[in-house]
Amino acid sequence: MTAVSDAKLAALTIVPPARALVGRVTPPGSKSITNRALLLAALAKGTSRLTGALKSKDTALMAKALGQMGVSVEEPDATSFVVTSDGTLKAPAEPLLLGNAGTATRFLTAAVALVDGRVVVDGEEAMRKRPIEPLLTALRSLGIDATSETGCPPVLINGTGSFGRGRVEIDGGLSSQYVSALLMAAPFGDGPIEVALTGKDLDARGYVNLTLAAMRTFGASAEQVDERTWRVEPTGYRATDFGIEPDASAATYLWAAEALTGGQIDLGVPMAAFTQPDAEAARFIQMFPHLPAVIDGSQMQDAVPTLAVLSAFNDTPVRFVGIANLRVKECDRIAALSTELNRIRPGLAHEEGDDLVVSGDPGLAGQVLPARIETYEDHRIAMSFALAGLKIGGITILDPGCVGKTYPGYWDALKGLGVELR
Repeated sequence: MTAVSDAKLAALTIVPPARALVGRVTPPGSKSITNRALLLAALAKGTSRLTGALKSKDTALMAKALGQMGVSVEEPDATSFVVTSDGTLKAPAEPLLLGNAGTATRFLTAAVALVDGRVVVDGEEAMRKRPIEPLLTALRSLGIDATSETGCPPVLINGTGSFGRGRVEIDGGLSSQYVSALLMAAPFGDGPIEVALTGKDLDARGYVNLTLAAMRTFGASAEQVDERTWRVEPTGYRATDFGIEPDASAATYLWAAEALTGGQIDLGVPMAAFTQPDAEAARFIQMFPHLPAVIDGSQMQDAVPTLAVLSAFNDTPVRFVGIANLRVKECDRIAALSTELNRIRPGLAHEEGDDLVVSGDPGLAGQVLPARIETYEDHRIAMSFALAGLKIGGITILDPGCVGKTYPGYWDALKGLGVELR
């Protein structure tokens, strides 16, 4: 790694470029799709080759956990995994330690029910504050022994190798990952399984569609019965070669950098080619500096930090709604965004219930407003606030190495576009 991407670097100051950012950047592979594909390949008998994959802290934790359960995960190059499995997961000798990786933790909590034995799914302190009880309740309704003392990790699963059958209800209001977790394990039911939503609608329905598409590629039969129900047949999975598209959440930072500086950044993939939900942010970024007064972030939650920082330079204020679930991400992102925007200039943002209101001010551009941005060990806070440093002097990002969770090369990408980092 270069110095700017070294995880031990305490702080990094961005020098606003005096020109438009022009160049080509290849975003990393999608974290969401990579972790889905790794699990599906591990559950498929044979060898699967995953190309265009993300290599980051989150995907490394998933790959390591699968290795603990008897799956061979090789890395022949910087963007590929070769996964070989007999189609089963073995009981690990030690707990599965998954850091603060939400996708890996939720997905594996359901999948390890297929293990014949005891499995502990755990994470670091931040993960131990992220709720998982709705998923455990759904698993118990299928006859699976799934417990947690706090409703958050660590989770204990006493698996029997069976995933049950029939109808399972899940409240997906806190996270669509609960629904995806059930769907991906469902092809190993003793019969067909119906996954049905209760409570309010999903926080990010598009991610369930990503799950279903990946499942079908690996040979599953999964159909949507109605708006709130999916039916999965007990087909298991078959090994396959799978190409992973670039990460749309990562792309939003580069699209926003382009918009802020009047530049032209070629990602090698047109905006319209992305299938991930966060790509919806592109439509709003193209409106800058005339973003709408209200933006519903419910279906593109990981893109909200990008849009919130962009909104600081908008012609008019922007209210973000439908984002309550941002409070249970890697950090409370609503509070973090408000706090750090106000660190740049008091009054720049405020919370109203679970809404975030950003007071747009194009006059911020060109000012020197020294601010040391706390990142809360959250990669998206670090990457989004770097955008403010493209227009405001004195922006320093603390713990810049936290971007390694999903985009280890982020700082090098900015350097490659000519941004000076100190």
